[in-house]
Amino acid sequence: MKFSLSWLQRYLETTADAQAIAEGLTRLGLEVEGIENPAASLAPFVIARVLSAERHPQADKLQVLRVDTGSGEPLQVVCGAPNARAGLLGVFGPAGAHVPGLDVTLKVASIRGVDSNGMMCSARELQLGEDHDGILDLPADAPVGARYADWAGLDDPVFDVAITPNRQDCMGVYGIARDLAAAGLGALKPLAVPAIPDGPPSLVAVSIDDSEGCPAFLARSVSGVVNGPSPEWLQLLLTRAGMRPISALVDITNYFAIGHGRPLHVYDMAKLQGGLVARRAKAGETLEALNGKTYTLDESMTVIADAVAEKGHVHDIGGIMGGAASGVSETTTDVLIEAAYFNPVRIGETGRALGLTSDARARFERGVDPAFVGPALDLAAAMVGDLCGGTISVMVQAGAPPIVDKVVAFDPARTLALGGLDVPEAEQRAILERLGFGVSGAGVPWQVSVPSWRRDVDGSADLVEEIVRLHGLDKVQSVPLPRPEGVATPTATPAQKLERRLKRLMAARGLDEAITWSFISEGEAARFGGHHWRLENPLSAELAVMRGSLLPGLVGAAERNMARGVQSVRLFQHGRRYLADGERPTLGMVLAGDASLRDWRHGKARAFDAFDVKAEVVAALAAAGAPVERLQTVQPASAHYHPGRSAKLVLGKAVLAEFGELHPDVLGDLDQAMAAEVYLDAVPERRAKRARPAFSPPALQPVRRDFAFLVPQGVAAEALLRAVKGADKLLIADAALFDRFVGTGVPEGQVSLAVAVTLQPVEKTLTDAEIEAVAASIVGAAGKIGATLRG
Repeated sequence: MKFSLSWLQRYLETTADAQAIAEGLTRLGLEVEGIENPAASLAPFVIARVLSAERHPQADKLQVLRVDTGSGEPLQVVCGAPNARAGLLGVFGPAGAHVPGLDVTLKVASIRGVDSNGMMCSARELQLGEDHDGILDLPADAPVGARYADWAGLDDPVFDVAITPNRQDCMGVYGIARDLAAAGLGALKPLAVPAIPDGPPSLVAVSIDDSEGCPAFLARSVSGVVNGPSPEWLQLLLTRAGMRPISALVDITNYFAIGHGRPLHVYDMAKLQGGLVARRAKAGETLEALNGKTYTLDESMTVIADAVAEKGHVHDIGGIMGGAASGVSETTTDVLIEAAYFNPVRIGETGRALGLTSDARARFERGVDPAFVGPALDLAAAMVGDLCGGTISVMVQAGAPPIVDKVVAFDPARTLALGGLDVPEAEQRAILERLGFGVSGAGVPWQVSVPSWRRDVDGSADLVEEIVRLHGLDKVQSVPLPRPEGVATPTATPAQKLERRLKRLMAARGLDEAITWSFISEGEAARFGGHHWRLENPLSAELAVMRGSLLPGLVGAAERNMARGVQSVRLFQHGRRYLADGERPTLGMVLAGDASLRDWRHGKARAFDAFDVKAEVVAALAAAGAPVERLQTVQPASAHYHPGRSAKLVLGKAVLAEFGELHPDVLGDLDQAMAAEVYLDAVPERRAKRARPAFSPPALQPVRRDFAFLVPQGVAAEALLRAVKGADKLLIADAALFDRFVGTGVPEGQVSLAVAVTLQPVEKTLTDAEIEAVAASIVGAAGKIGATLRG
């Protein structure tokens, strides 16, 4: 959340500078992510007077200005603003200045043959507003040559503060001011809620048909308003907070959302039909929202709609975003100001279902102050009257905000027991009272009443947290845990040791470790086999279900890397899949792009193929203790793999891994990718270690023979190798495929596979006859799977 120092000072009487406030916020647990000062970005810009304005010789809409900047000779500037004229006082940016609204750095340039030595700037170009119809026209007493930021009072630092989900009270600047005042950085200014005199009856009635989703609906109508631009002070506050000023009525609602954490909504009454009702949406109802998008609603969502039964339209997705049809414009004369309380859980569910975020949702979802609904409406109505005029009606109300009188029994000794700080009881009481808590009772326990804006406080531990953060988290001593003397006993489990071993192996083989979310979107899950578990309160619709595979996250990471110019992506992750019967440890990997880049030795680049990823899988299984020499390759793999270019590695009936090229339907923006998952829970446990004998090289020299077989194309090379090795298990030490050929000399429907066989004599050197006997056994074993010796 962004806000300026001047906005904070509207609620906090303080002499602290921006740095002191930032340090105070950090001590309070409100992380300051950055501080920006508009004056710093506008430092080069000075006030200048236009001495003359002549028509550009080559362009009808341009003028050539002579500009006095107060430092030396006048400068020539080419300008296209219609209001540029001799005598005008404006803001000049010299060559070298960066224009924040355009994100360009000025330089001396020739425009249609005429040199321009800088720029006369508009409000939008300096990010001071939305006006771009002409350059800034300053008062006659503006001092030529002075820095514009200093003269205009723009030295107003802007804080960017990260608000944690539990601190809904700090979603408004007033709540942050309250915290700073409690910490001693100033005095909180009292909030003066105006007593609005009785006016005419409201022209619009309100009602509630969905009290669960909207417990309270309050409103005031204001007739005869003039909806022009908001005053400059309000526009500056909103602009510095990162919001675009739109009109006085809209800006007032944004002022209360940021200033007080209290979203409001304003309807153009001319666009309503009768009264308004808070109800459940009907299946299939649609709404074009203020962001220009159309949303289809369902019965689980709370909406604000016309009370007319048949022809009533939906005007608002309750607590999230209003509709374009009933929005205010410059022609609006009669408005209805809505202040409602919406169920935080319903807001979150609706926002996630629609994929819709907004400032209002961020505040209602955390929970706004139920006791501030009525006062906020009165403050807003009074502000509308001040800035837009009009007659304010009496308040109409349906339902009541759910204000709960929460009292917590608190023993001050808990602060030392839980927080590790010995804070005097008097100071503890003072801290709680400065934060707005009520403390009663002379003895122990205290009876602490929780203020309405602190729905996050439920018990004594929460009160300890408040006391500790105000007293100073930096005062908590670092106390090491007790440790027995001597060498620590190893505590890593076999699973943890395996994880470390696999991570080191993958890194040593050139893969980079990725860490991705354990939850993904339903769409991603559907592409990779579906999901079994859904989160009740997900962060967003994109993180709504638990992953059933590691591949969605890895593929997404590969896409992002490839999109940023990485030519070869090699990623792995050790994580868990969440299946119906539990969590399963898994090693996933994705290879995308080029396996080897082009160079002078090998020529053009080579893309990854299924055998590259298979090699990684086999290496991982070997490190995990699987008997890789007994694994079989079978098809098909899961549906997210490419049929014919993927397979499973099985041991008996157990599937230890799947690997291969991914199916085009799941690739996203990738052209091609290889992937694999190793199911570590399926790998059989290693047997007890036996004493490893010392290495003893064979006494006799091995014999190597090559065989070329014609094999039906449907027979896997692995089956041939297994048959060859089984021909003589005593003498055949190894068999490896070294060539595959299809073409001239090979009958149609067959493939030539060349196998190198290593024979290792044990007792004596093999004779030619013995070698021929083994060769005959090899040919016979190959024949059992349909292979014949190639002539």
